Amino acid sequence: MSLGGTDLNLLLSLKVLLEEGNVTRAGRRLALSQPAMSAALARLRRKFDDELLIRSGREYELTPFAQELLPEVQHAVRLMSQALRVEEDFDPATSERTFRLTMSDYAIAVLHDPLVAVVSASAPGVRLRIDHLGPDVRSSDRVLLEYDALVGPLGFGFPGESRPLWRDRMVCLVDAGHPCLERGGLTLDDLGEFPHAVASFGPGILTPVDRIFGELAIDRRIEVTVPGFLPLPFVVEGTQLVAVLPARLARMHARPGSPVAQVEPPFDEVVLAEGYWYGRDRLADPAHQWLFARLDEVRELLAPATA
Repeated sequence: MSLGGTDLNLLLSLKVLLEEGNVTRAGRRLALSQPAMSAALARLRRKFDDELLIRSGREYELTPFAQELLPEVQHAVRLMSQALRVEEDFDPATSERTFRLTMSDYAIAVLHDPLVAVVSASAPGVRLRIDHLGPDVRSSDRVLLEYDALVGPLGFGFPGESRPLWRDRMVCLVDAGHPCLERGGLTLDDLGEFPHAVASFGPGILTPVDRIFGELAIDRRIEVTVPGFLPLPFVVEGTQLVAVLPARLARMHARPGSPVAQVEPPFDEVVLAEGYWYGRDRLADPAHQWLFARLDEVRELLAPATA
């Protein structure tokens, strides 16, 4: 079948070749011989006047043009599949597909262990590529074309459809020898007196921590600003700095005998809710249905309240 002079089978070959970055794996996925896939690649190279795949050692890499082309092709194939009611087969037990996700460093710390476990349990050949969530994603109209899913805090105005993943609460973290520990914890006055280390997520982005300090009219003495929550435990160690960060992350560091300690905050509970976003058209793809089901499975694993 063709559309506007373009063979739709060739369009599907283009999609799979760029997703796999490998002629042999693409052929296996489409149940085509290697000579047939090589012939399809040659036609595509002539059509686009671009190499698309270039050899790098024993593997191939996408050309810059192919990297830009891939999300557009994926989107086009999904739309065509919906219109024609055609579904590409997806067998998790045999698939070698790579799914691309973008998320914050905190989300990577919380999510990667359970997600890798549930994915590998039923799809040992599936690969995950996780990129850092940039500060400009809220204004990007391509992020859900380039990524299969985006993980981030609910309420931040990301594009697409969303589902919840986990909830967390904010706690304080200090050095294990911090003076506040000798008198049983932090007070609101302490938060105004001790220096702070804070996480930044880009210009104009207010976190729940920023909001609570604004509501309490506490002018923090910020001495260190770092990109994201993940560096905070390392920054406060050996100092009198106070950091406010998610409890799940604090628990990874504030263990018996560790150089840092978790302290209950002297203010009402501040909740951080994380979720994942996806393009609505991805729901027509069995592979994405499977991926989102794994993320929903992780949600159940992460459901218990944090201490």
